[in-house]
Amino acid sequence: MIGKGKSISHTKASMSYGWDQEKDAEIVLKEFLYSDSPAEITKEFKMLQDQNHNCTKNTISFIISPTIEDGKRLETKDLNEITKRFINEMKLGERQAIAFVHKDKEHRHIHLYVNRIDFNGVAYNDSFIGKRSQLAAEKVAEQMGLTTVKQVQFEKQFNLGEIRSEIKRRHDLTMKQFKPRSFDDYVKTMQVNGVKVIPTINNQNKLQGFRFEFNGHNLKGSEIHRNMSVGNIGKQISSIQGKSILKENNVSIKLAGKVVDLTPSLALKITKFIIKKAIQKGIGY
Repeated sequence: MIGKGKSISHTKASMSYGWDQEKDAEIVLKEFLYSDSPAEITKEFKMLQDQNHNCTKNTISFIISPTIEDGKRLETKDLNEITKRFINEMKLGERQAIAFVHKDKEHRHIHLYVNRIDFNGVAYNDSFIGKRSQLAAEKVAEQMGLTTVKQVQFEKQFNLGEIRSEIKRRHDLTMKQFKPRSFDDYVKTMQVNGVKVIPTINNQNKLQGFRFEFNGHNLKGSEIHRNMSVGNIGKQISSIQGKSILKENNVSIKLAGKVVDLTPSLALKITKFIIKKAIQKGIGY
């Protein structure tokens, strides 16, 4: 669950958005308020806010967002409990407050508005309110057995690690199974193994690298494994293109039906590798 918070001065406009019926807005909490419209509730807020002329951003706006999966099973009473606990964690009790849940999208979330000015005319200290909102949401999620941001981040990292490993496995399989001898062969044979390889071409029509698309993820080669940078892939498939650079000083290649150039650094890397390999084998071109 994620919590965001900030102090605002445009109470009526913000509250009107929260109460938008087109978003299937439903009131899940109402404290020390009697009116039934954003305009009238803004007036009730203002009665207390007029006691403190030094504070201009005198309403606090929060968004509390459970994960999509948690949101699907949360009922109105659960959303009410989340909001009450959040207010308690933020030490904002005994203040005018109203909260709505938006249910128009798959990702249900709560809009909470709290009067920054209390019944004694004292303004709430909103220092670091964004960070404090997130910490409060974390605590409430832990108390209610909901998914925390840390858990979401861990799962994302874990899943991304699995994706990286799988793309690398398919890369290794492609090299062993098909032995591609050009970048174009590599792109086509990786597609056979279920990975879309997207060349990155700069404005000078030079190949700068590859991105790999698999299972909804799009990653740079260097993000997957150091052996999957365009330079290291070039080394592994350098047979034909390396000879062409050496013999004909040709740094243009055919890739996905287009002719593109290798960057000078990439061409140099491939040719140096070819020369080194040739010397090691005692063979010259």
